[in-house]
Amino acid sequence: MLTHLRTFFTHRQSLAIGMVFISVGFLFGNWATLIPYIKQKFDLNDAQLGLLLLSFPIGATVMNPFSTFFINRFGMLNTTIIGLILLATTFVCPVGASCLALTSFSLIIVGMCLSVTNVAMNTCVTSLEHQYGINIMSTCHGMFSAGLMFGSIAASILRGMKIEPALQMGAIAVVITALVLLLRPTILGIHEEKIIEEESGGGGAKFILPKGALLLMILISLCTNVTEGTMADWTAVYMRDIVQTDDYFIGWGLAGYSMFMSLGRFVGDALIPRFGGNAVLRTGGIIAALGITLAIIFPYTITAILGFTLVGAGVSCGAPILYGSAARVPGMAKGAGLATMNTFSMGGFLAGPVLIGFISKSISLPFAFSIVAVLALVWAFLVNRVKLY
Repeated sequence: MLTHLRTFFTHRQSLAIGMVFISVGFLFGNWATLIPYIKQKFDLNDAQLGLLLLSFPIGATVMNPFSTFFINRFGMLNTTIIGLILLATTFVCPVGASCLALTSFSLIIVGMCLSVTNVAMNTCVTSLEHQYGINIMSTCHGMFSAGLMFGSIAASILRGMKIEPALQMGAIAVVITALVLLLRPTILGIHEEKIIEEESGGGGAKFILPKGALLLMILISLCTNVTEGTMADWTAVYMRDIVQTDDYFIGWGLAGYSMFMSLGRFVGDALIPRFGGNAVLRTGGIIAALGITLAIIFPYTITAILGFTLVGAGVSCGAPILYGSAARVPGMAKGAGLATMNTFSMGGFLAGPVLIGFISKSISLPFAFSIVAVLALVWAFLVNRVKLY
């Protein structure tokens, strides 16, 4: 059942792209754990924090339609390498900014870098799958989740040690840049692909208005990505404000979530072909809803961490299934479906937490989390309406 993992970890090019995924996750895990620090630094309430976090999806949404241009202009390999270096560098700015306006502007830039890097590295994965006839999409997303876990744990420990966040992110940027340069020769050995919209005769894949099967996939993706975004941006806040745990444990809810998301994705490339994307994603929605409910009803350190781990397991295969399905919509170019899916997915992942902030300010954070539990049940229902791969 786990032979695909042996293939992945012994295949140099697959592992190199996997390291890109884990690096992006590590950066995001550190940032997500530092969100309570940003909230406290500028004395923000939940609604104000939600507005600040809106800067992220603004940058990502604005840049995403141009992602395929950069890939076709500079190549998916160079775009992946340069994009990751820029992402690591720009992540220093939000935590080191001296004023709220500069923090917001920095997050817009980070969102732009993340959007281009995300499309480029996922395109590299599909190229490797086609070139070598292997399944690595879910495993690569598992590497992202592993990075998210390690990043949140590292940030929790460093916060407990009172390390300056700007210094922390600066050191991480240097390490990741060195890693990317080390991996560069291996990454450049991957077969280069341009995203071409062959079916329409156009010069390049671009955002299209979704309909039919793609529209249903996007609706499911919005639910899964709001869940992912909420866990990424608000888990640490929940652990501090609702659970009122010690500083050393603020990031452990996100770490537990990330660990089980990672494990789910590592076995996803075996589970999805065996049971089908529909069954895996439907079961995941139910598990995620149960996990959130546990964290809400029992807001204690251990039970909250356990609840968030269940959410991680439930949502783990969402992105691999939906990204892969969007690239296989009949009658539609792979790049067009993927670019359109990514636009809405990124919007759900990054804009969803903004809504959580407003709901939390108006009512409470546990109530806002309960809305996410309902969305998990909605996606479990919607998967019965469309064929997933």
